[in-house]
Formats: sequence, C-alpha cells, structure tokens
Amino acid sequence: MRTALLLLLALALGAIPGSLVPQRGVDSLAVARFRSEHADLTPWLDRLDLFSVYSSPWFAAIYLLLMVSLAGCIVPRTAAYARALRARPPRTPSRLDRLPAHVTYETDASPDAVLGSAAQLLGQRRFRVDRDPDAVRAEKGYLREAGNLLFHVSLFGVLVGVAVGSLWGYRGSVIVVEGQGFSNTLTQYDEFRAGPLAGADSLPPFSLALSTMTASFQPPGTEQAGQPKLFEATGTVVPSPGEDPVDFAMRVNEPLTVDGTSLFLVGSGYAPVVTVRDGAGDVTSSGPVPFLPADASYVSQGVVKAPDAEPEQLGFEGFFLPWASTNAEGLPVSVFPEAVQPALSLFVWTGDLGLDGGEPQSVYALDKDQLSVVQGDDGESLRLLLSEGDTARLPDGLGSIRFDGVREFARLQVASSPLSWLPLGSLVLALAGLLGSLYIRPRRTWVRARRDDGRTVVEVAGLDRVAGGDLAADLDDFVARLRERGDPSQ
Repeated sequence: MRTALLLLLALALGAIPGSLVPQRGVDSLAVARFRSEHADLTPWLDRLDLFSVYSSPWFAAIYLLLMVSLAGCIVPRTAAYARALRARPPRTPSRLDRLPAHVTYETDASPDAVLGSAAQLLGQRRFRVDRDPDAVRAEKGYLREAGNLLFHVSLFGVLVGVAVGSLWGYRGSVIVVEGQGFSNTLTQYDEFRAGPLAGADSLPPFSLALSTMTASFQPPGTEQAGQPKLFEATGTVVPSPGEDPVDFAMRVNEPLTVDGTSLFLVGSGYAPVVTVRDGAGDVTSSGPVPFLPADASYVSQGVVKAPDAEPEQLGFEGFFLPWASTNAEGLPVSVFPEAVQPALSLFVWTGDLGLDGGEPQSVYALDKDQLSVVQGDDGESLRLLLSEGDTARLPDGLGSIRFDGVREFARLQVASSPLSWLPLGSLVLALAGLLGSLYIRPRRTWVRARRDDGRTVVEVAGLDRVAGGDLAADLDDFVARLRERGDPSQ
C-alpha cells in the first residue's frame, strides 16, 4: 500500500508538466508558439519528453508500476476479506469490563431469556450473531473492507480504461471552413495522433458538411466587451456512406458523437476569400484561406500561396483584421473580434515556394529560403492593406490579389477513446467505496448472562474497531432496549 501511494504521488507530480507545458497531442499550434518563444529552453524540454508527457517512456513506467502495485495490493486483501466473510464473531473475552464500553446490570429474567432477546436485538441491528450457552457474540461492519476494496479495484479500473483509450484511441484536429466539409480519413486531418494499436483502418467512415459557424462576442461598450458569447457550428453529418445526412448543431462542451467518435468544437476563426491572378491575368489561387487567431481580438496570421503563378511564384504573408483600424503609429490593428470592418494586411514574396520538391510544408507558413520580398516604390517592403472588395495590383507585372470576402471556420477536435465509460464508471464506484470505508464502522458486541444469588447478572461490552463514533451512547441505547425486553419490572 505504501508503494502504491508513493507511485500515485509520483504519477500526480509527473502530470504537472503536462498541465504547464503545451502538449503535441492537444494543441500543436500552442507547442509551436512555445518553442519559438522559448528557444533556449526547448531542447531541454524535448530531451525530457515534456511536450508529450502522457506518452513518454518515464510516465508509462510510473503508470505500469502503479498498476502492478495496485494488483499486488488488491489480490491478497481480497483473499483476506473472503476469509473474514466466512469467519464467525470472535469468542467472548473472559473480562468484559476491560473493554472500552462496558455495562453491567441485574434483572429477574432468566439468562436464556436475556440472551435470546440480545440475539434478536443484535440481529435487527444487522449484526452477525452467534450464541453460546452463557453468552452472545456479534459483529457487524464487514462492508467497510468491501468499500476499501471497491475503491482500490475502481482505481485499477480507471488506470485500465485510460490505458486502453491511449493504446487503441486516436485524436486529431481539423479546420473546416463554412461551405466545406470533412471526411474522417487520415489525409483530411491537419494533425493526427493515434495510439500504438490504432490504425487508419479503425477510423469510422463518416463525413460532415459545415453550413454555418457562428462566433459572437459581448458588444463594445459593455463591461466584458470582446469576450466570447457564443460558438456554434451547424451542418449535416453522414454517419456512413449511403446513409441519409443528419442535421447537427455543435457548441462548446456539447460535442457531436458519431459511431463512437466525438467531435468537439474547440475554436473558430476567419478564412478570408482571396483571388490571386498572375502576370498573364490567369487565376492561380481562389477561395477561402484560414488565418489562425493570434490574440483575443482575433487578429489572425496566415499565408496565401500561388505556386502556379507566372512569371514567378507568389506568396503572401500577413494578418487578417476583423475590425480594422490604425494605431497612433499608423499601423493597422483590430479593435474588436467580430468581422465588422475586415481588412487584410499582407507582405508579398516572389521566387520558389519550395512546393515542387514534394516535401510536406505547413499551409500556415512560407518557406522563405528561396523567396525575396517585393519592394514598393519607396524602396521598403511592400505592404498591402485591402478592405473587403479591394483589388491590389503588384509591381513589375507580377499580377494582382483581390479580397473578395470573409468566411468563418470551425476548429474541430476529433477523438475516439475505447472504454471511455470505464474510467467514469470506476470513479463513481470509487467514490461509493470511499464513502463506505469512511462511514461504515465495524463493531463487536458481547452479552454474557449468569445467575448469582437468585438474580441474573448481565454484562454487555462493545468494541469499535475504528476511531470515531459514539460507542458508549450506542451501547447504552442497546442496553436500555434489552432491559425493556428482559426485565419484568420495567
């Protein structure tokens, strides 16, 4: 038991970094930001696997040792409890007056009548009763140890359920723009992490189409201006190919469940709709491009890539401003998170985007190794500021870019955890077992009756096997009821 407690403490301490340091399996974007902001600290955190605490070897070792320790604690205690259930109340001590609670009185009733009444009363109080020729011995509170065992077995169930979910479960994230859809296939995910025993063939074949993504905020001028008020995604989901679409409405903490897989709405943002034309006037990129929110005002970072542009490939990097304004230095800022007066602030790059080599590349960043920034007439880096509907022509016949409008996107977390009911059910049982072990009091009671000078001397004693409770008051109540039954003078 001591070893299990120490390992449980070690597990709790080991989980602390998982709460303080962003985790790859939860929010890869937060991990990327943390790595860029703490470049000196990052290599040490990587060596300790602190960006993936719960799948690290050292955390798994503590986890497995705790399970082994709990099993080693539960098995012998269960055997001991089984023997205790079969055992009878212990024999009557020779000196009852040495016990913590003891009462002696005399009565005219016969010893057999007293002992019979005592056995009946103790039975009504749910004692296990055995009667000897001159005494009654009784015991209760066997369920206390059952509650203790239930708590430990439930804790083991929690560990097993979490382990099964980690081995056979999967978790991924995806951004879905209004008017677009998502199919539960590996290539559709922006990020995907699966347990060692889970594969792509275990993904349920559902698909969904996002109709609207609504993000509303407390209005300006109020005490909580700009704070989120509502996030809601609506659309249709097809549970399996060939089935009819089903409408859904998803909110924060109200996930959509499809074939054992839960889809959580964990964020939202804006996807500016842009059209890029090259120097020949041909459309080389068109449609919504998700920009990732960078702060509470939903100023969002993103890039637009046009690899088919001629005479040179084009890349645009910058910010989306939901409610555009300018600060004292004349720089564009956003004053509110809702897209009331949207604008795009972009720098332009030309050259090789690095997409032709076939190596994977983030859609939210530019590989600038072979790019050069476009200069303006003043010799400085060209910055475009586009309001909705504006078109900007690029210098040197490079083409143009048009800001057509704005759509919202939903950021979904898709998760499947087999046996997810086991940890929850085990926690409920553990709570029940803990309450039982705290409030059920194992007690023993003995009653001895003998004749002495024509009267019956009755000795009653009790023993509380755990601290707490008012044993003396309970014993006095029992004696009072026993005297009412066995003393004709009462």
